[in-house]
Amino acid sequence: MYVGVDCGTQSTKVMVVDVESERILGEASRPHLLVEVDNGRREQPPADWLSAFRGAFQEAVAKAGIDARGVRAIGVSGQQHGMVALDAQGEPVHPAKLWCDTETAAQNAALVERLGGEAGCLEKLGLVLQTGYTASKIAWLRETHPEVYGRIDALLLPHDYLNFWLTGERVAEAGDASGTGYFDTRTRRWREDVFAEIAPELDPERVLPRLIESREPAGTVRADLARELGLGDGVLVASGGGDNMLGAIGTGNIFPGMVTVSLGTSGTVCAYADTPVIADNAMVANFCASHGGWLPLICTMNVTSATTRVRELFGLDLQTFGKRIASAPIGAEGVNVLPFFNGERVPALPQATGTFLGLTSLNATQANLCRAVVESATFGLRYGLELLGELAESTSQIRLIGGGAKSPLWRQMVADITATPVICPQITDAAALGAAIQAAWCDRQANDSLDALCARLVHLDEYSLAEPVPASVEAYDGVYARYRRALAKHHGVPL
Repeated sequence: MYVGVDCGTQSTKVMVVDVESERILGEASRPHLLVEVDNGRREQPPADWLSAFRGAFQEAVAKAGIDARGVRAIGVSGQQHGMVALDAQGEPVHPAKLWCDTETAAQNAALVERLGGEAGCLEKLGLVLQTGYTASKIAWLRETHPEVYGRIDALLLPHDYLNFWLTGERVAEAGDASGTGYFDTRTRRWREDVFAEIAPELDPERVLPRLIESREPAGTVRADLARELGLGDGVLVASGGGDNMLGAIGTGNIFPGMVTVSLGTSGTVCAYADTPVIADNAMVANFCASHGGWLPLICTMNVTSATTRVRELFGLDLQTFGKRIASAPIGAEGVNVLPFFNGERVPALPQATGTFLGLTSLNATQANLCRAVVESATFGLRYGLELLGELAESTSQIRLIGGGAKSPLWRQMVADITATPVICPQITDAAALGAAIQAAWCDRQANDSLDALCARLVHLDEYSLAEPVPASVEAYDGVYARYRRALAKHHGVPL
């Protein structure tokens, strides 16, 4: 058996997979508390992840009805970009600043300028620094908490930290490292000169984790922790990766010509490429994949985080929320939303706030506001998809994952707004499955290719297929144009 773990913003999920029977035997999750402050701060204590891991692991194993000593390897997926700064004893010196933290926008702008603007960033890193990447978080800690910064002995990403807790090894792999802002995504190496611009007092050889290949193990589970979890000796921990990278594996997106879209807390659009992508737009991140190759990606910061905010504002459960959306027409009778409750990365608007537009005494209904926020979150993903250019234009099918993918209404909306057929894998929480597949690949690489493992374990849900409806595609084109005009008018985003 193999265990996949996904440590996300809202929860840690654990999945037990049997490769031979091609089945998921058990899964469980535990929630996380998100610390939010008006200035854009978004943080979590790393100890919460460990507690969630323990609880979800024990429940998943119990549901699977197995002896945990049968587990051969564990793979960990983690929310990208988070800063986990450790002292010499391996303890966090500060709460983890997360991908959705925009408190460091000023530090990011200063770093981009020092690196020579967008052109300089592309030359040095293969991508342009964005607020939310790890680099500006380190610069922020140095500037605002120098005494804490001075205690740093290691800088890890969330999934690296879980690997460190499991194995005692400080390692990283190219996929997740791509989102730090001090890693060259073309050569797959740390850029120590860039790191020196961010943290001149820190020795990169000491504080940055050792880089390993995606198919290499990070190590084996520590003996004392293995006893606590009921594991046998020598359980491998795979390299793991960022949630987007392992979500791609979990949808079988390991070849050119496929696009994965995630309707999660944030939204992502990614397409596999065999070679580094030099995009026309700085918002396209030339990330590495966590299995070799590259995973050019765009990330919007307000998807289910935005829809949940409106749903909870009205006190609606998910079923009633869906009914409200279905009862409103396409375009929500003129209501338009710029849903930037957490700022926004694509387009690059870190200081933006949420805006409701076009409200009148006639259209200001619960149903229209609910529908408008879901439409606008999806328009943001279409905007990002269009930035991928040729990679998106050649797409014949979108594989949809994340919590929002469970909604038939939202699946149809994505198909109509993108004018592309949409289908879900049977497992829409694909990052945990991708982590388990990568763990199996790490353990069985002499006998099983990643392609073969994906073919055995990634199954599409034919009942989820949503074909675009021509009349709806045409209607949404007009509403999307209205959304783009609002972006241009209120935030200066070119049409």
